[in-house]
Amino acid sequence: MEALIPVINKLQDVFNTVGADIIQLPQIVVVGTQSSGKSSVLESLVGRDILPRGTGIVTRRPLILQLVHIEPEDRRKTSEENEIKNNGRLFRGIDGDEWGKFLHTKNKIYTDFEEIRREIESETERITGNNKGISDEPIHLKIFSPHVVNLTLVDLPGITKVPVGDQPKDIEILIKELIVKYISNPNSIILAVTAANTDMATSEALKVAREVDPDGRRTLAVVTKLDLMDAGTDAMDILMGRVIPVKLGIIGVVNRSQLDINQKKLVADAIRDEYAFLQKKYPSLSSRNGTKYLARTLNRLLMHHIRDCLPELKTRINVLAAQYQSLLNSYGEPVEDTSATLLQLITKFAAEYCHTIEGTAKYIETAELCGGARICYIFHETFGRTLESVDPLGGLTTIDVLTAIRNATGPRPALFVPEVSFELLVKRQVKRLEEPSLRCVELVHEEMQRIIQHCSNYSTQELLRFPKLHDAIVEVVTSLLRRRLPVTNEMVHNLVAIELAYINTKHPDFADACGLMNNNIEEQRRSRMRDLPSAVPRDKAAPGTSQNTPASEQADSGTGNWRGMLKKGDDGLVAGDRASQSTSGTSSPQKGHAVNLLDVPVPVSRKLSAREQRDCEVIERLIKSYFLIVRKNIQDSVPKAVMHFLVNHVKDCLQSELVGQLYKASLLNDLLTESEDMAQRRNEAADMLKALQKASQVIAEIRETHMW
Repeated sequence: MEALIPVINKLQDVFNTVGADIIQLPQIVVVGTQSSGKSSVLESLVGRDILPRGTGIVTRRPLILQLVHIEPEDRRKTSEENEIKNNGRLFRGIDGDEWGKFLHTKNKIYTDFEEIRREIESETERITGNNKGISDEPIHLKIFSPHVVNLTLVDLPGITKVPVGDQPKDIEILIKELIVKYISNPNSIILAVTAANTDMATSEALKVAREVDPDGRRTLAVVTKLDLMDAGTDAMDILMGRVIPVKLGIIGVVNRSQLDINQKKLVADAIRDEYAFLQKKYPSLSSRNGTKYLARTLNRLLMHHIRDCLPELKTRINVLAAQYQSLLNSYGEPVEDTSATLLQLITKFAAEYCHTIEGTAKYIETAELCGGARICYIFHETFGRTLESVDPLGGLTTIDVLTAIRNATGPRPALFVPEVSFELLVKRQVKRLEEPSLRCVELVHEEMQRIIQHCSNYSTQELLRFPKLHDAIVEVVTSLLRRRLPVTNEMVHNLVAIELAYINTKHPDFADACGLMNNNIEEQRRSRMRDLPSAVPRDKAAPGTSQNTPASEQADSGTGNWRGMLKKGDDGLVAGDRASQSTSGTSSPQKGHAVNLLDVPVPVSRKLSAREQRDCEVIERLIKSYFLIVRKNIQDSVPKAVMHFLVNHVKDCLQSELVGQLYKASLLNDLLTESEDMAQRRNEAADMLKALQKASQVIAEIRETHMW
C-alpha cells in the first residue's frame, strides 16, 4: 500500500502537465482560521521553512504541496536525470539531500528553501497583486526529502470575518467559496486545524467541514498551540473527543512560536521540544499526538482513501479518455494534402445536403421537422390547407355577378345567361390562387437555406475548422438558391397563367356543372311557355309575357318603354331609379325639361327578380365547380414545379457548382486556413488524451500489482 501515494503523485504530475483539474485526485486539504497554526503544521510536516510569513492573509492562492519521500539511491538517480540543458543552463545533479520544484518554473531545481518561499510570494503577487486579494489558481510545489512521508497537501487561505486594509469587502465569502471548492471533492481528506486556546465548539474549520462531510468520514481534526493554553487548563477533554467527537480522530501538536521563527529555530528542534512537552503534559496521550504521529496518520489515511477511490477514478479516467478521443476526432488531422482535403469536404457537404433532403442523413433531427420532411409538410399541409381555405366565391358578391351578367349582354337583353360573364368572373377567382402558390415557393426556398446551417452544425463539423471554406460554401449554395428562385416563381406564375389562358368548359369534371346550367335554362323556357295566354299562339307570343298580364302592362314592358320600367319598381329595378323619379316630381318628360337617361344613379343595393336570382345562382355554381377543378390542378402542379425547378435542380447541380466555384489552385491555401484557436484546441485535446491514457495505464499497473 505504501506505493499508492506515489501513484497519486504520478497522476498529479500527469495532469499538471496539461494544466487540468478535471480529475479529482485524493489529497489532504488543510482548513483553518487565520493564525490558527495552519502554516506551522505544514512546515512541521515538511521539516523546513517554506511558507510566507506575515500578518493578515498570507496564503492567498491554493498551494498544492506534494511531499515525496526519497532514498539515497533515488537522489542519485534524480541527479542523473536532471543533467539536462534548460534555457542555456546546465544542471549537473542536485547539491543537497532535499530540493523542491515548481510546476510554473518547469525543470528548475530549488535547493535553497528560502528561495522557495520567495518564489511562492512572487508567484502569488503575480496573479493576485499586492492588495491582499485572493485567487483560486493554485501553485504546485513538490518537495523531495528523505525526512518526509508521501503526502499530497493543499494549503488554503485562512478563514476570516472582517476585511482588513484594502482587502475586498466580500473577502469572507470569497475565501469560503474557495475552501468549499476543494473540500467538496469526495476524494479529499479534510484537515481541520483549530487552536487549543479557543473554544473548539466555535471552530470555523469544523463547521465548514461538516457542511460538506456531515458524516465526518473524511475529516481529521488537528489542535494546535497546546502550549499556549491558560494556566490551570489542559486539552485532555478535547484530545479525547469529549468536547467535539471526530470520527477520524483528533491530534494535538505544538508549533513554533513567532519568537522561535524569528530566531531561526529549526523545525527538527521544534519537533524534539514538542515531544518533550507532550511527554510532560500529556504522558498518556503522547504516543497518539505530535507532528510525527500526525504525518504517519495522514499517510495511512491517504493510502486507504486512495485504495477506495481507485476503481471510481479509473472509470472516470476511461470515460474522459473516450470523450477527448471523440473531441479530437471532430477536430480532424492537420491538413497535408490541401487539394484532396478540399475536394473531400466539398463532396461530403454536397452529399450530406442531399441526404438531408432525402431523409437519409446520418444525424436525424428529433426536435423539429427538417430538410425533405419539412418540404413535404409545406407541400401537403401548409400549402394544401391554404388552398383549401380559399373560398371559391370569396370577394365576389351577388351584385358583382349580376353586374357582370348585364355588362356581358351589351345593349340587348339576353334570353340566356351569357358565357362571357362566367369566364370573366372565374378568371378573377382563379387569379387568387397565385399568391399562396408563390408563398409555397418562398417557404421551400427558406427551408433549403436552413439545410445549409443544419449540415454545418451536425453533419460536417470539419467545416468548423475552416471558417473561410464554410463561408464560401454557404455563399455558393445561397447564390445557387437565389438564382433558382425567380425561375421557380416564373414557372408557378405560368401555371396560374395557363389556367387563366383557356377556360376549358369541356373539361370532363365540368360536364355535370354544364348540365346543371342547361337544365336550369330549359326549365325557365318551359315556365315561360306555360304562362302564355291561350288567345295568343305560343310561337307568336312576345318574350316575357304571361296570360295574366294586363294589356297595358304588356304593351309597356314588351316594347321596352322606359316609362313603364320606371313604374314597375317591383320588377327588380334599383331603388335609386325610383328615387330619381320621385326627385324629378314627374313620371314623364315635361315641356321645357330635358330628360337625361344617364342620370340614373349606380345601384348600391337592389332586390333581385326571380330570373336574376336564378341566373346568379347558375353562374356562382359554375364558378365554384370550375374553381375547384383548377384548385386541384394547382395543388398538384405547384409542388411538382417546385421540386423540378428548385429542389431537384439544386440537388443535381450542387456538387458541380461547389467544385466549379471553389476547387481552384489559387483558393486552396486560403480556404483551408484553420481558425486561430483550432490548432491550439487540437493540441490541448491531444495532450489531455495522452495524459488520460497514461493515467489509466498507471492505475492499471498498480491494480495488477496489488491484485485489485
